[in-house]
Order: sequence, then structure tokens, then C-alpha cells
Amino acid sequence: MPTIIFLLFLAVMGFYAVAVYNSLITLRNHFKNAFAQIDVQLQRRYELIPNLVEAVKAYLSHEKETLTQVINARNQAASAEQLVAKQVDNTAAMTQLAQAEGVLSAALGKLMVLSESYPDIKANSTIQHLMEELKSTENRVSFARQAFNDAVMVYNIEREKFPNNIVANFTQFQQAQMLEIPNIAAKEPIKISFN
Repeated sequence: MPTIIFLLFLAVMGFYAVAVYNSLITLRNHFKNAFAQIDVQLQRRYELIPNLVEAVKAYLSHEKETLTQVINARNQAASAEQLVAKQVDNTAAMTQLAQAEGVLSAALGKLMVLSESYPDIKANSTIQHLMEELKSTENRVSFARQAFNDAVMVYNIEREKFPNNIVANFTQFQQAQMLEIPNIAAKEPIKISFN
């Protein structure tokens, strides 16, 4: 009789471990799919940026440094994004992407501020259309990032629960990293002028 109880206990624990494993697989696939949605929007963003820079280049020929910063930041972010797309659960790659996206956002913000001070740029319908597309894409990226971060949070919570954490550690389910893009512009000092 004790042997039967012990075997029954092992069977229940085995079924439980399989259920936890399958649950973690499902949740991991959810956050990978959520990143795929970010990937689509980031690719759209990366395609828009060179078009915007080309359109603005004629008006801001003396601002080559800013234009170069935008293109370099875009290229670094695109490279980081490609790395993450291959390994969504790589926390170092996710951190690198977040930093690259923060630099790109700051460079684009600089470009937007510069373009606001040129009436010719404001009057150009092509540039205005590209800027509207970029703003729309930024909103889409934000929504996709929120969905991704929510999926990562659900996965991490399920992974960390006891006794799920035993199964997760035994089967090598690593903690996933959220995509938190730093706001570099917010860290710069505020310039106040009373003129």
C-alpha cells in the first residue's frame, strides 16, 4: 500500500511538472509574439527615418551633425533590434536595444525641435506627412511595447511562483527582461530663461 501511495504521489508530481512546463512554454511564446509586434513597428520606424532625414537634409544642410546622429542612432537601434529578434529571451540584448532606442528617441527629438524652427520645413507637405507617420509609428511602438512588457510580467510571475520556480529552474526557463526605453531627454537639465 505505501508503494502505491508513493507511486501515485510521483505520478501527480510528474503531471504537475508537465503542466507547469507547458504553461511556461505558452507564456514564453506569448511574450515572443508580443516582441514580434514591436519588431514590425520598429522596422516601420527604421524605414521612415532615412526618408525623413533625406527630406529635411536640404533645409538643414548646416545641421549635418544632427542628421548624422539620427542616422547613426537608427543604425545602432536596427542592429540591436535584429539581435533581440533572434533571441527575445536574451536579457543583455534587450538591455542593448533599450539603450539604443533611448539614444534614437533623443536624436529624433532633437531633429523634431530643429525642424520646428524652420518655416520652410513646416510648409513642406512631404516632410509633414513623414513626421505624422513617424509620430503614428511611435504610438504604435509604445502600445506594442506595453503589450510585450505585460506578457513578460505574466511570464516572470508564473516562473517565480513556488513550486513553479523549481520546474522553471530545472528546465532552464530564464527570467525575461522588459523593454524599458530610457528617456534621455528627461535626464538633461532644464534650461530656463526669463528674457
